Amino acid sequence: MNFKTVFRVPESMIRRLSVHDMISKFEGGSLEGKEWLQKVQLGEQKPSSAPDPASESYRELTDYGPVGGANCQWRGLQSFRRRSCTKRLIQRAAPPTLPEPLMEEEEGLHKVRNDEKLYKIANELLETEKAYVSRLHLLDQVFFSELLKEARASGAFPEDVVRQIFSNISSIHQFHSLFLLPELQRRMDEWGENPGIGDVLQKVAPFLKMYGEYVKAFDRATELINTWMEKSPRFEELVLEIQKREESGNLTLQHHMLEPVQRVPRYEMLLKDYLRKLPEDSPDREGAEKSLEIIFEAAKHSNEAIADMERLEKLWEVYSTLGLEGEMVDPSNRLLREGPLIKISFRHNTRKDSHLFLFSNMLLYCVPRFSLTGAKFLIKHRLDIEGMQVKELNAAVIPHCFLVSGTTRTLEFQARSQTDMEAWIKACGNAIERNEKNSESFKSKSATSSQNQELQQVSVLESQELGTRAPQWIRDSLVSMCMRCGDTFNALIRRRHHCRACGHVVCWKCSDFKAPLQYDDNKVNRVCRACYNLLVGQADGQEKERKKGILEKEAGEVSERSLMCSFLTLVDRPSRTRGWFVIARDEPLILYMYAAPQDVKAQITIPLLGYRVKPHSVGDNKCAFQLSQSKQVFTFLAESEELRDRWAEVINRVANGEEPGL
Repeated sequence: MNFKTVFRVPESMIRRLSVHDMISKFEGGSLEGKEWLQKVQLGEQKPSSAPDPASESYRELTDYGPVGGANCQWRGLQSFRRRSCTKRLIQRAAPPTLPEPLMEEEEGLHKVRNDEKLYKIANELLETEKAYVSRLHLLDQVFFSELLKEARASGAFPEDVVRQIFSNISSIHQFHSLFLLPELQRRMDEWGENPGIGDVLQKVAPFLKMYGEYVKAFDRATELINTWMEKSPRFEELVLEIQKREESGNLTLQHHMLEPVQRVPRYEMLLKDYLRKLPEDSPDREGAEKSLEIIFEAAKHSNEAIADMERLEKLWEVYSTLGLEGEMVDPSNRLLREGPLIKISFRHNTRKDSHLFLFSNMLLYCVPRFSLTGAKFLIKHRLDIEGMQVKELNAAVIPHCFLVSGTTRTLEFQARSQTDMEAWIKACGNAIERNEKNSESFKSKSATSSQNQELQQVSVLESQELGTRAPQWIRDSLVSMCMRCGDTFNALIRRRHHCRACGHVVCWKCSDFKAPLQYDDNKVNRVCRACYNLLVGQADGQEKERKKGILEKEAGEVSERSLMCSFLTLVDRPSRTRGWFVIARDEPLILYMYAAPQDVKAQITIPLLGYRVKPHSVGDNKCAFQLSQSKQVFTFLAESEELRDRWAEVINRVANGEEPGL
């Protein structure tokens, strides 16, 4: 079926149809269009010589002349529709405006309807309050009273359990039945003379904070109900008997106890709805807004109580995993952070998997305990937050290390990543800062932890602080000479010893002193000469100040503020020497070479001014580079190509007098 079959129009007539004719036909058309359709059906044709009015109209509409193809027809169709629609929109009549008396009447009706909505909200508050007071009466005067009476009479279950279950429900019941409900009823009775509930709620809203105690004990109360329903047949019998009464509505005790938890949010929701309907110029608006603020604070207080309860439960779970169930849980204590770390022993050069628990008052160093029952972790050491210090260790051999120093022990840990290490340092620092603010005894002291003091340097330790905390022990492998006199160690006649006060590695001559240390219960320990003088208060003639030579710069101190430091191997023709190389930030034109990262004296220094760096290969090793100036050449081997490139960049910039930018 096609167009010719339906309308029986000759093919010559179809070719002469204009866009205007087609639009008139398919959009309902005008009177002329209907007449045209009748003519087409009767087979009438217009003479071809006479001008076509539709074509002339189409020519005027489109400015493209007569119909000349699909593109032209489409543009004409679109143009015609736009102009026709615009014309209809312009000619559309504007909506009639109401006369002024009718507008005033409409506004009056709107105000009446709004007042009715306000009344309905206030009345809903009253009706729900009546139902709520009846529930409170059921909980207080029926469940609570009868269970308490039975506990006193038969002793089938403890009286204290009943009091824990119902918490302060009696106080809540008295407040609502004797105060809030009568006030709401009185206001609704005189609504015609004094409409509004904002001032009423403003007076009673502060008392809603008593819900915090009830909400806080709610989870524990439900657990006690379930426990004693199984444990005590008489408790279960009495509860089930009350639940079957008509006033209980066949609902469980737990269901009724949930209503006080939901009541304060219900007040907040109704009051928000009331404020949305209340006009801006209403005299009740100020009181309603203040009431909403107070109720919001009460709800927030309840939420905080819930959060505190959840925190205590979490704290108790952690205590259980540590085997501390017998200890009293401090309500003010908080678990700040926990996670796995690697415990590093610089003294024995060992590593051990460990787990740290950071609380607001202590840090527990634990190791996993493989046991099917009981505690999951074994506590190895406890550090009190008071007096604790934390800092990052710039250890080249072991990355992501940090040190925690307490009054009785100093521990070193390795984190899984740089981010993890920074998070632990930040968490410990925040705990120390909060403890210092809360401690009254700390007011007269300076906040030493926030200043990142150098724990291993005796020069920055005050005399009253030396010996009061366990020091950081310097690893034997990081030192090749005595950190006091500078004599080189050997396995036969000059062995390494640790000072128990400062942790430095010293020779036997410099450690032939003993002094009591406070952190070790005032036991007598071996100390170095410098610490002995500070602890005992005696001066030693051998410890006179003297001007240090250029090589007498401690490697640890220089490395802390260096532009670049790492292990390199100095290649000489007959041998190779591995050492710790440092470019100091305050002396960027000198390259220091130490035998170990904690030596107190450098072996050699190389002035970098005028030197040039060029890549070099030593056999198959491509990590080498050379420093050359005139006939002087130094060849170094780095541990990686990346480290070689970093050294080359820093030395080139320093040698040319440029800022390294590191």
